[in-house]
Amino acid sequence: MNRPAAFLLIGAAVLASGCASVPMASHEADAAAKKFEVPSGRANLYVYRNESFGGAVRMSVQFDGAVLGDTAANVYLYTPIAPGPHTIVSKSEDDSQLTIEAKAGANYFLWQEVKMGLWAARSALQQVDDAKGRAGVAECNLAKTNAPLVSSGCTKDIECKGSRICKAGACIDSVQSLPTN
Repeated sequence: MNRPAAFLLIGAAVLASGCASVPMASHEADAAAKKFEVPSGRANLYVYRNESFGGAVRMSVQFDGAVLGDTAANVYLYTPIAPGPHTIVSKSEDDSQLTIEAKAGANYFLWQEVKMGLWAARSALQQVDDAKGRAGVAECNLAKTNAPLVSSGCTKDIECKGSRICKAGACIDSVQSLPTN
């Protein structure tokens, strides 16, 4: 067997076996997340890996540019998110990026598929329907998940629409003072 083929064979064996370790959430948090209850005015995001292929590989997931957490085989990440557009990235040999338009009251399920890469594992994020997502999450355990940063709102008047102004991080209607006589 030539040297490159041996390296590929060893790499495939490592990806197919073993177990990566990630910090896990409590059993109570796992059970609560699996109720799939959406907080008022928010949406829920679940990113899950429900297969053992690539179990030795830990993958980082980013939400809107910040680290959401790490996944391993049979692990999921969960967080409530604000409505609106969001970008989720699975970091690997080739990053996989997916953008969702979250609507309040909805659950969003992203399956993180692990694939064999040339030098390291690859991943592919795929949005799945509610039934498939719930079933996939049910097979997994919750990893510790970093809550996404909540925007503090505006920082400058130009970020507000119309005649509104930015005050203490919120866009408010500007109050025009009446002339005094």
